[in-house]
Amino acid sequence: MGAFRNRPLPPSEELFGRAATVVRSAPGRVNLIGEHTDYNEGLVLPLAVARCTTVELVPGDTDRVRAVTDFAATEGIREYRLGNEAPGGDWLDFVQGCSWAMRARMPPQGFALRITSTVPPGAGLASSAALTVGIVRALAAHAGTPLDPRELALLAHRAEHDFVGARVGVMDHFAASLGDPGHALFLDTRDLSTEKIPLPEALGLVVIDSGIAHRHASGEYNRRRAECEAARDSLGVRSLREITLTALSRIAALPEPLGRRVRHVASENERVQEACHALRRGDLQHLGQLFYASHRSLRDDYEVSTPEVDQLVELAMADPDVCGARLTGGGFGGSVVVAVRAGTEQAVARRVLAAYCARTGVSGRTLLPCTEARAVSETPA
Repeated sequence: MGAFRNRPLPPSEELFGRAATVVRSAPGRVNLIGEHTDYNEGLVLPLAVARCTTVELVPGDTDRVRAVTDFAATEGIREYRLGNEAPGGDWLDFVQGCSWAMRARMPPQGFALRITSTVPPGAGLASSAALTVGIVRALAAHAGTPLDPRELALLAHRAEHDFVGARVGVMDHFAASLGDPGHALFLDTRDLSTEKIPLPEALGLVVIDSGIAHRHASGEYNRRRAECEAARDSLGVRSLREITLTALSRIAALPEPLGRRVRHVASENERVQEACHALRRGDLQHLGQLFYASHRSLRDDYEVSTPEVDQLVELAMADPDVCGARLTGGGFGGSVVVAVRAGTEQAVARRVLAAYCARTGVSGRTLLPCTEARAVSETPA
């Protein structure tokens, strides 16, 4: 989605000649655990964060759609004709994908969007899901079409998956649509059932951007999905959700790297369930162990980490106030999530970032806790 520049934008009245009639927001998310399982009908445990994308909608008189954002690498208002959506390979595809997915529910008149965000693209906080959920919320409100949060999440996922071509799972969109910062969202992506699990008071969370940006639509992410599909077909199952660690002989019989991919998915599903139990018990030590085991699996079996991210995790694990750390998000760069003792978040982030920069020469940044992010709108679509 381009480089994150957070460039100030003029108000809607100045940009489009009218005030916005609809304003909706959607949060980014950090995935506590459950990586690369959602497109395998597996289990995930994301957490909505305070960073969010805000969409202001101005009604139009023609069939033209205009959009501007503060996070794009290029400035200016972009346009397309409603009903003639066509991917162009940049951030406007996400806007087009949403109007395309919502076509049957919307009036034929176009609109203008002023989009601002504190969710940095490429950092592993699901910026594209915050964007698409925010846009679908705004479009639904503009059309007067009430949407159930699950339906909204699926429409936003369709925009990104089917139109943009990023073969992401449904986790990010469910977190952006149903999540809140005080509860982890346990999601079974097979039946789409959810449970909100309160975070223990003793748990603090730190999210650090490695400074290595990623793109979900890139070839490596799609290759992992294709490998999972090939393993699924070889095993003769509907999805890898049906394979557990009790089937080690079947997993071992697969050609590499398919066996390692399946081993990650099966073990990660178990770790998600254990993490839910650890949160309910307030067992931060076990939660931290699960975090680190998940990272090792992502590094060795799924091969989606990078040397810089590995360094960041290892440096975090050496800090006395850290319980556990792991890669979060799709991988190939992005961020790590660190479980710490509550009250030590800022100190841990400073120490780990200083050590990381000294070790790698890369300047990371703290994404959570954050003080500049806007509050997430709770206004329903």
